[in-house]
Amino acid sequence: MSHWEETYNALAGCYDEMTEDVNYPAWADFLEKLFSRGKHPVHTVLDLACGTGTMSFLLAQRGYELIGVDFSPEMLAQAAEKTLEGKGEPPIFLCQAMDKLDLYGTVDACVCLLDSVNHVTRPAQLRKAFQRVRLFLEPGGLFVFDVHTPDHLEGLDGGIFLDETEDAYCVWRTDYHPRRRICTYGMDVFRREGEVWRRESEFHEERAYTVEELTEYLRQAGFVEIRQHGNLKLRKPGAGEERIFFTARKPNTL
Repeated sequence: MSHWEETYNALAGCYDEMTEDVNYPAWADFLEKLFSRGKHPVHTVLDLACGTGTMSFLLAQRGYELIGVDFSPEMLAQAAEKTLEGKGEPPIFLCQAMDKLDLYGTVDACVCLLDSVNHVTRPAQLRKAFQRVRLFLEPGGLFVFDVHTPDHLEGLDGGIFLDETEDAYCVWRTDYHPRRRICTYGMDVFRREGEVWRRESEFHEERAYTVEELTEYLRQAGFVEIRQHGNLKLRKPGAGEERIFFTARKPNTL
């Protein structure tokens, strides 16, 4: 099963509740620090694999023009129900796969967050996705994404995790397959519907990509100034880092 076959029928409805521990404002602060370090000003942003659109709306509130793209209609349905608080233009949402990204114009920056890149388990598709991102970036435009490190994914092997809210309960089991370098997540989601609980199951995968592989994919796609950063840090990744960020730029000239 690849990223493109994953479904979020069960998880989409409770995704925001299950990810309340994600400090989205801190992530947005970090993105703005990265935006400000370049010579190319950032006004329009593509939120690739935007999920339920939380980051899209947050950046829109901060004055950026947002396009949110995700392959899951279920997740985008949740995003469509949200409203923009305060000033700014509401995001535009499109249902597309990463490797088939097709925008009406170019953007100043693209962000792809919360280890969404790991969910693209076929290297050929990820290379194509990077090429599509570069195509729709303005010259000098910035590409930012984060990944779970191979050590982190391998360390999840055999784990059982629980998440619960008042109306939802999720348990998932993780298995790491060294030969394939794939971490699988078998998820059971229980949701309250009146006086009864309904159970649904989902299956997700993440691929362990090395820094060297991702750097080479970016180079092949034509990116320059490829750098790695620690988890929400401007410094280089440290030893034992579980999540690292990549930044790369489209050349100013062809």
